[in-house]
Amino acid sequence: MRLRSDIFLLTSGPVHSPRVISRELRWKQFSRLVILAAFLSVSHTAAQPADRKIANEIFSEAFTHKMIDQPVGSVVVFVGKKFLGFPYEANTLDVPDSEQLVCDLHSFDCVTFVENVLALSLCIKNDRLSYDAYQNELMKIRYRGGRLQGYASRLHYFSDWIYDNARKGIVDDVTDSVGGVPYKKTINFMTTHRSSYRKLVEDSMFRQIAACEESLRTRTMFYIPKSDIEKVQSAIQTGDIIAITSAQAGLDISHTGIAVKSESGELLFLHAPDVGEKVTMISEPLGEYLKRHAGQTGIMVARPRNPA
Repeated sequence: MRLRSDIFLLTSGPVHSPRVISRELRWKQFSRLVILAAFLSVSHTAAQPADRKIANEIFSEAFTHKMIDQPVGSVVVFVGKKFLGFPYEANTLDVPDSEQLVCDLHSFDCVTFVENVLALSLCIKNDRLSYDAYQNELMKIRYRGGRLQGYASRLHYFSDWIYDNARKGIVDDVTDSVGGVPYKKTINFMTTHRSSYRKLVEDSMFRQIAACEESLRTRTMFYIPKSDIEKVQSAIQTGDIIAITSAQAGLDISHTGIAVKSESGELLFLHAPDVGEKVTMISEPLGEYLKRHAGQTGIMVARPRNPA
């Protein structure tokens, strides 16, 4: 539900709707908070990390451009483009201690790019322009059922990420409806590559991940083969989340990003590409991009929902 101030004012000038008045008041309040946050980030760097500053800058610009009135897909692309040129960094979530919510707006892997952009976008659409709200949205998106309950509660497989976030009402899995076909594959990459995951040394954690994989086997999933992308691209919308399916045994998704439709209707792709590279938007249609990558077989499509 969108938060709005229930404040009505009598004015001697032009009559404004309560929503317009509320926005003007919120803008004044928000501007003061941004100025205060900037002051604190200089005075108390440890307490006010640069990530908070990045979030506040995005919120401020979104407020100025009234992005709350735009479809959520347009907001997703608006936010995603703010990170163009930011560096790729792998394994940012694998902290040595117990599982914790990692908030990093400086650098991304392909999944954390999507998660952070979606979390910030939902804050904008829900009119909750604060760093705390961003953290809450990120936790809801990243963990099963929206609850951080250890390493196994993180949605490690992106097909599971789509499924769980659809159950939470955050996205819709539209792969089938836009032209998908059944995706028949046994997903067990983590347990068959146990030595690659430090946390799976523990037998109890290994069993929990194995149980997650077993659950995946019971689901009917769909994907769009890369040979069919050009035929269905008109049904894919700006701001849709694109998950690229993998040819590697046991692995569902190898890469993720955000759909951007060009003025001519071509399907482009905004993403955090690979180690040593930066967030970018490919200059060729997604179908052509996938043809050049033999290990990528097609896509799944998750569409962010407009908040009620």
